[in-house]
Amino acid sequence: MSYSVGQVAGFAGVTVRTLHHYDDIGLLVPSERNHAGHRRYSDGDLDRLQRILFYRELGFPLDEVAALLDDPDTDPRAHLRRQHELLTARIEKLQKMAAAVEQAMEARKMGINLTPEERFEVFGEKDPEQYREEAEARWGNTEAYAESQRRAATYTKEDWKRIQAEVDDWGERYAALVAAGEQPSGEAAMDLAEEHRQHISRYYFEVPHEMHRCFGDMYVSDERFKAFYDAMHPGLAEHLRDAIKANAARHTA
Repeated sequence: MSYSVGQVAGFAGVTVRTLHHYDDIGLLVPSERNHAGHRRYSDGDLDRLQRILFYRELGFPLDEVAALLDDPDTDPRAHLRRQHELLTARIEKLQKMAAAVEQAMEARKMGINLTPEERFEVFGEKDPEQYREEAEARWGNTEAYAESQRRAATYTKEDWKRIQAEVDDWGERYAALVAAGEQPSGEAAMDLAEEHRQHISRYYFEVPHEMHRCFGDMYVSDERFKAFYDAMHPGLAEHLRDAIKANAARHTA
């Protein structure tokens, strides 16, 4: 049985012009021609075309494809082994590429999407994602964590500047309050504690008062959080914890 050039082009997903070119350079010469001189391809020709297209898919130039196919010292089984080796290597390469793309997509979708230069401009020497892996391990399966990541991924550099400016302003006011000897149970301290809760709720995830109370305990028990808040003013971490508890009590009473 033989096939026309148009049929073969349809089978193989190539153009008629490509088949004409392969014929012209001797890479795939059809076994027959009809009385009108039109090309006719046999099953053997289709098998050779399949191997040509395989090597082309792997990036081999046509002259190397011809050399591989026409090597008299290579038997069909050797061709199959060679194709298997090349295909396995291609799969491994594509898997690595796919993994890299997935990581890039995840990085774009989740977390703070700023260049290193922009991060330094916004946060200075502080790394806002220094403890991201730990946070993901502790809270990664919670809706609050997922929501914080979704929101963070949408923020621009200007958004982060505004958020950071609010944090700095709050810290200065709270430090001044502690320095002035205000009690954690006082209205001013509770108002700043409420502002702290609303800041997290506005930009990251909704924080009920009971959750905020747990955060207050963590700000003292975790040395890293304690150092962060105490850097604003000595003793501020404990003061904030107590103010958060007092604020939660007045809102849940």
